[in-house]
Amino acid sequence: MALDPAFLDELRARTPIAPVIGRRTKLVRSGKHWKACCPFHGEKTPSFYVYDDHYHCFGCQAHGDVITFVMQSEGRSFPEAVEELATAAGMDMPKPDPVQRERAEQARTLGDVLEAVQQSWQRRLHEPEGREGLAYLRGRGLSDDTITAFGLGWSGAGRGELVAEMARLDITPAMLRDAGVMRADENGAPQRELFFNRVTFPIRDRRGRLVSFGGRILGDGQPKYLNGPETAIFSKRRVLFGLDRAREGVRGSGAGAELLVVEGYMDVIALHQAGFHGAVAPLGTALTTEQLEALWLVAPAPVLCFDGDGAGQRAAVKAAETALPLLNVERTLRFCTLPEGEDPDSLVRRHGSAAMATMIEGARPMGQVLFGLMSEGVRDPGPEQRAALRRRLVAVAALIPDKTLAAEYRSTLLDSFFQTFRRDGRGGAKRVPVATAPVAPMAADLQRQCILSAILLEQPSVLDAVQDAYCSLALPPDLAALREELLDLYDRNGELPDADELASRLAEAGLADVRQRVDATRGRRGQAADADLFDTDPVQEWWHFYGLLDVERFAAELRADTERLCAGTPDEAQWNSLRTRLLALDALRRGGDEEEE
Repeated sequence: MALDPAFLDELRARTPIAPVIGRRTKLVRSGKHWKACCPFHGEKTPSFYVYDDHYHCFGCQAHGDVITFVMQSEGRSFPEAVEELATAAGMDMPKPDPVQRERAEQARTLGDVLEAVQQSWQRRLHEPEGREGLAYLRGRGLSDDTITAFGLGWSGAGRGELVAEMARLDITPAMLRDAGVMRADENGAPQRELFFNRVTFPIRDRRGRLVSFGGRILGDGQPKYLNGPETAIFSKRRVLFGLDRAREGVRGSGAGAELLVVEGYMDVIALHQAGFHGAVAPLGTALTTEQLEALWLVAPAPVLCFDGDGAGQRAAVKAAETALPLLNVERTLRFCTLPEGEDPDSLVRRHGSAAMATMIEGARPMGQVLFGLMSEGVRDPGPEQRAALRRRLVAVAALIPDKTLAAEYRSTLLDSFFQTFRRDGRGGAKRVPVATAPVAPMAADLQRQCILSAILLEQPSVLDAVQDAYCSLALPPDLAALREELLDLYDRNGELPDADELASRLAEAGLADVRQRVDATRGRRGQAADADLFDTDPVQEWWHFYGLLDVERFAAELRADTERLCAGTPDEAQWNSLRTRLLALDALRRGGDEEEE
């Protein structure tokens, strides 16, 4: 029975897909979407993703909407699946319509429509009207064999020739619109051809099925490159140009068999012609989660090869940010940054395949690249900037869900940090001892900052529990230099030495005067009513003075942490940390700042 499309649209709108799928397989949140082990094939690592209106398995390629899922999972026919969902949604099934049945029988699939268009455009490239497009492709160094292999074509002038030709094949403008080769007006009616006066690039999914087109205009028109719109069979964020070929191309060895991610159609085609058969490209957008998952199904460590300009660097940053929450010990990324002003196409044409192979062989691990990307533009930073950068590096590593891998990334990033920005004479510019003329009387906040530092000098183990908050403090230069040395020692050794050895290390770093002034400040606390309140818990004492710097901010931080822990699955250490800070806040609110009198 042919069903009214409007009825089906309403049924899909009334039937959220996640609960339907969740009745058959356990779904786990993955950002804005859901993931699970695929219910259609056996797997241990989830590759089945559920989005707002559809699902997709990157393992077996199962794909569809809520109706398709019921059909595939329960073995029902289309009418049976629709009836089941309609009953659950409280909708009445429409009565049979012979006219709609006849139209459905006559309708072609979108794939058939696209293949007919492809044959037309590929033929036109070699006819007089496509002369300019063919000359452009040959001028870019492509051979006729490559042009044919990739099915490159010419779209024509867009004056109705395509519509007329397709009409002879019983393909209507509405079908062309649904296939993504005609624009629609504000009412949804087919309006005009989308691609005209463009060299065309057929876009195929990983199985080689034609799903859309891209086009490159000749001359100064805009946009230079154009992709087809989203359709029932094409989702830009899930498709990589050339992936159908790359799956076969990466089965060899050497640079030519690496899975390479480049920026554009011409880069992919030029690299394939030069012997690099694993080249693919996103479709004019930043790499998406779905595209990364598809890449990792082909190779565990794809090489991202971006242009050597500002846009290429931004693309690398975005790709790294997207990839971090997806990394594990079995899948990662490598980065190959081309020389300024070069892209893969130009590099191969100017310098040959050997130059490109050298660049690929020099691809760097993600840990090294991450540090370079995050520290871009940082030149001779002061203590505050260094502390902020260090905290960002630690936060980036924490995005990786695998705790062991996250720890390794943290270590690698911080090693790079200290090698690059160390100022203590052990690999960088020698630290200049800070002049530490005493300040009297001391401002209240400065005195509290000194006490916070003094607690760490007396009880070095406290740093493990408070380092993030310690990094966030805006300290004067001398105290910031002291903090920098403490963090340096902590990250290189995994802990601070005992108090006596720590004093010796600080003296070697030219910070003895700062240490002595901090200790003296702590000695001037006097005999406050709560002077011995924290003798048995130096961590709580540290949080007490941290809170005194800004009680309202401290309270807000604790509220946020409490909500976060309650929403997740915290371990005992996280709860103990929160409890200690809450006790410190309670002491403050009960008048625990009497030492200021």
